[in-house]
Amino acid sequence: MFSKNSQTYLALQKFKKNTWGVFSFFYVIFCILVALFAYVISPDNSKNANQMALSIHSKPPGFKVDGFYKKSLTEESTLWFLSGKTKVNQFTPVQHSEVKNDTLYYNDYAVEQTDFDKHVALKDLKSKDEKYISSKTFTLGTDKYGRDLLSRMIIGIRISLSIGFVAVFISLVIGIALGAIAGYFGGKIDQAIMWLINVTWSIPTLLLVIAITLVLGKGFWQVFIAVGLTMWIEVARVVRGQFISIKNEQYVTAAKTLGIPDRSIMMKHILPNAIAPVIVISAANFAAAILIESGLSFLGIGAQPPIPSWGAMIKNHYSYIIVGKAYLAIIPGLGIMSLVMAFMLIGNALRDAFDVKS
Repeated sequence: MFSKNSQTYLALQKFKKNTWGVFSFFYVIFCILVALFAYVISPDNSKNANQMALSIHSKPPGFKVDGFYKKSLTEESTLWFLSGKTKVNQFTPVQHSEVKNDTLYYNDYAVEQTDFDKHVALKDLKSKDEKYISSKTFTLGTDKYGRDLLSRMIIGIRISLSIGFVAVFISLVIGIALGAIAGYFGGKIDQAIMWLINVTWSIPTLLLVIAITLVLGKGFWQVFIAVGLTMWIEVARVVRGQFISIKNEQYVTAAKTLGIPDRSIMMKHILPNAIAPVIVISAANFAAAILIESGLSFLGIGAQPPIPSWGAMIKNHYSYIIVGKAYLAIIPGLGIMSLVMAFMLIGNALRDAFDVKS
């Protein structure tokens, strides 16, 4: 596919020799696959993994409880694997239960009384081999609302990866366009674009994101756009520098002499030779976007409940650290740390691979 003497081929060979870079690359691929099939592999495949059972809130990893599933009365859409099920078999944890005639009598979990205070018709329950009570294990425990923490973590990967892809895409489109125009044409155009870059860069990133979010409103896509609009500056500066150094090369001068339009020269002759450092910056920006989104969710202006965001999960449970249930905040924290570290290691590996001096 690539010539063995091409820079891209040599960079790929150097990247393959970087153990941590390759490991991080496959880890990111694994996370992407998990995100794509999140509702298929998630124990709780309801929309946003939002099935609550307050009687089993804040339980530790490996918690097991008996209960029954109540049938959904309506048919589910065939595309549930994309956005989750809206009609689910609701799980109800029980402490004691007994079947009499066509009715299941039971007590809610943690209710120790011997007299049954609730009942449900058997025809409304999901059964397997005529067994209406089944055991359910929560691998990572439950959050403060009694939701499956593993399912929330799996669905939450979608938020982190989505914010990364959208933010990086927006930053590349704006940054490459402005940086290329400034570097190629120079003069007053360059001065105007550099003034815009310097003004934007002087504003703290988090403050700028908060301001944009407040203008656009709280929501899923608003955060994506806000983060993307703050990450184009470094891309623009790097692309500008690359265009300034490359536009004086002989092949560019020859292209101008032949009357090739400026747009073609910029896109076909200069940009391909300036893209290597942009790829490295994109990996770092991906990690930064995940951190910014987590911070915004922690502040309450990121993805809004019940959407499972790792940052919001830390916000909801950081106070549980002092009551001996630190895992409720540590688990999503480890998720953020591992994904950010993976992209940073990929960025470092790409930097070394594209370093012609080495």
